[in-house]
Amino acid sequence: MSLDKTQFRDLIRRSLHSVDSALCSDAAINLLLGTAAQESKFVTYLRQLGTGPALGVFQIEPATFNWLRDKYSNRMGYTTVLQGRVAVELEWDIFLSIVIARLRYRVVPAALPPADDIEKLAAYWKLYYNTPAGAGTVEEFIKNYERYVT
Repeated sequence: MSLDKTQFRDLIRRSLHSVDSALCSDAAINLLLGTAAQESKFVTYLRQLGTGPALGVFQIEPATFNWLRDKYSNRMGYTTVLQGRVAVELEWDIFLSIVIARLRYRVVPAALPPADDIEKLAAYWKLYYNTPAGAGTVEEFIKNYERYVT
């Protein structure tokens, strides 16, 4: 199973705009689409395979969720979205998953890559989301982006 890419793109755009329009750009949307393609095979998996703790469309770990929730929940516009939320909700709440995944990229000091440069989006994901120690590769991201997003 996977999401319709046009509907998912629109949901990401609307979700980000509803929380903070500064979160929304074509680059952010494409990066989130690619992240979903890589991390969950576009919602084929809602829990990390094996014994890992990651949850939801973007396979966010509870510790990362808690860190971002605590960092942003008292900021204007984020209170109603984040306060009182728990990580397990990422498994079924796509809106929450979109917001948290975007906030994960927002804390990165480097600017987002160009929206239409899949290789740079993949490298950004690898460095800042998967991390250099993570099992995913830039090549996998590109392959999954092309399979699910383009």
